[in-house]
This record gives sequence, structure tokens and C-alpha cells, in this order.
Amino acid sequence: QVQLVESGGGLVQAGGSLRLSCAASGTIFSIDTMGWYRQAPGKQRELVARITRGGRTNYIDSVKGRFIISRGNAKNTVALQMNSLNPEDTAVYYCNVDLFGDTHWGQGTQVTVSS
Repeated sequence: QVQLVESGGGLVQAGGSLRLSCAASGTIFSIDTMGWYRQAPGKQRELVARITRGGRTNYIDSVKGRFIISRGNAKNTVALQMNSLNPEDTAVYYCNVDLFGDTHWGQGTQVTVSS
């Protein structure tokens, strides 16, 4: 069984920063890709950023240059540094890990950006 624990969400003013963290634990042999998704009210969940075991990253266009995803040295943690936040970034953010085809999700953490 795999558990994902997220932290770091909250309320911030436009232009501010937040850092999300996610730690995976449990029966884990190897993690392929780790990522962050978000879901705003009335919208579908979307991929925000992801990072492979080898360190290759992908971002959606709307966060490029503002968000940075990184993995910890133990490879079982992932963080999302979010800068220059704007109200359109308001959503529940979910951590996602791919154990080479076996996907797991965190419980979600709320990020609210006020204008």
C-alpha cells in the first residue's frame, strides 16, 4: 500500500508564493514519474507539472517560468514551488506518483489566491 502526504497549501495574495510538498511512503520499489495536478471548481483536473526519475520536467504553459517542480534526493518526495501566483491558480492541488503503471493520488491540498 502506498500513502501520499501533501502539505503546503493555503491562502496567498496575488503575486505571492507557496511551496507544496508531497512524500510517498509504503510498499514502494521504484517511482517513475511524480507530478502535481490541480482541479478548479467546475473544471477538469489538469496536469500542472511532472518530473521523471531522471529529472526531466514538463509544465503546462500557464505556469512556465513561475512554477518549479523538484524531487528530493530520496526520490520519494516531490515539491512544487509556485511563484507569482494569480487568482487563476486557485484550485485543489493533487500529488500523483506513477510506480511504472501503478498510479496513486494524494488527498489534495487547497490553494487559494486572492486578488
